Amino acid sequence: MRDYRELIVYQIAYDLVLQVYSIMPFLPEYEQKNIGDQLRRCATSIPINIAEGTGANSNKVLFNHLSYAYGSAKELGVLIQLCRDLKYIDEETYNKLNDRNETFKAKMYKYLVTLEESLVNKQWHAFFSQKNQSAAYRIKQGIIPK
Repeated sequence: MRDYRELIVYQIAYDLVLQVYSIMPFLPEYEQKNIGDQLRRCATSIPINIAEGTGANSNKVLFNHLSYAYGSAKELGVLIQLCRDLKYIDEETYNKLNDRNETFKAKMYKYLVTLEESLVNKQWHAFFSQKNQSAAYRIKQGIIPK
């Protein structure tokens, strides 16, 4: 796998972390331990999961970590919406963060679909390539890849 820092999804995710940290001073002190901590954790987990997944020797592990990153981006969307609705950030700041997050999610979704198709195709190729059993026999016996 190539360097995670070259991936567009990583670059967007890293930029998103910086944007999230830039709004921390706008949160009231009593929210720093609640919404603030959650914002920081879910935002930072996105590029961290991308980096960790690309270091794996398995596309299944990569897929899992990228899925976690995608889930964290969905969580982040709720939190930045909450910050806007509680008037901790203005509409312009919200739009900037939300647009960046939506861009990330769209690109990550495409990446996940492509990776998932690759995993499924690999499973089916292995299924139909097994020695000493024809594909028709395995299908008839109900032996299919998981």
